[in-house]
Amino acid sequence: MVRHAEAVLERLEQADADLAEARGGLAGALRIGAFPTASRAIVPAALVALARRHPGLEPMVCETDPAAVAHALRAGDLDVALVHAYDFVPAEREPGLTTEPLYGEAMYLAEPAAGTPGTPGMPGTPGAPGATAPDQDAVLRAHAGSPWITATPGTLCHAMTVRACQAAGFTPRVRHQVDEFATVLALVAAGQGVAVVPQLGVTGPADPSVHLTRLVMQRRTNLAFRSGAAAHPAVAAFGAALRAAVPPDLAGSRAEA
Repeated sequence: MVRHAEAVLERLEQADADLAEARGGLAGALRIGAFPTASRAIVPAALVALARRHPGLEPMVCETDPAAVAHALRAGDLDVALVHAYDFVPAEREPGLTTEPLYGEAMYLAEPAAGTPGTPGMPGTPGAPGATAPDQDAVLRAHAGSPWITATPGTLCHAMTVRACQAAGFTPRVRHQVDEFATVLALVAAGQGVAVVPQLGVTGPADPSVHLTRLVMQRRTNLAFRSGAAAHPAVAAFGAALRAAVPPDLAGSRAEA
């Protein structure tokens, strides 16, 4: 029965896409879910391009944690959304939804630079991402006794940090729980602990108080929508605008659907 229901819903989405195509010219609301780093670094440029090509379309962005996207799409609260998955937190297949790959990001261990009060920093170039650490477990394990800064429980980002540390042989001692990466890095700079952050979370001027070590793991971002909606002109137009807006240093590392 579940399979039949999924097939029926997919055909309804395809019918809606056909109707939108027949109307010609895109118009009306397009409800978009996005997480904070993508909302800041990718989505604005995509919206500019979308407005130029389809002025009648009204994109409406709602900041949505990827863990809540599936329900929002199935409930009709969103039409399309950006979701991410980590090496230690793979995306599960969601009935009735389809994903397409957008880009991949490097991940970094952020720690106070040497000489910063609090947690001792490790040697390296302060504030500048270094070469990929060949032994990710050893890099993380060096901070088994350090206080950690993670995202709030229930988010994929929180699960990623905990599982990466557990794979390295320890459970992190969490001191702070913060979802916004700029705040996470400010706490690291203040010597309040160490954290694992994605590439889009460390954009901006380098902070000499923070040392970044590139890890082997990645974060991958996909575009998600209801199955059958891939041919919907508005969904397709937004997907094309997003891909054109992906910065060159991310475009070479595609996500996996």
